[in-house]
Amino acid sequence: MRTAKAEVESLLKALPEDCSLEDVQYHPYILEKVTAVQDRADAEGTLTHEDVTARMSKWLAE
Repeated sequence: MRTAKAEVESLLKALPEDCSLEDVQYHPYILEKVTAVQDRADAEGTLTHEDVTARMSKWLAE
């Protein structure tokens, strides 16, 4: 597993030279959020499309 520093270094190298400070802050933030969701899905599992459709049907029914 790559370290947080290695991930940030990789992100910085991928950004264009004329990027803003906001761009520099935004990309690690998104990486952190995506990683957290992936970790949660690994730990708790995910729902199938059919399960989601069944759960949503009670709200979407007219």
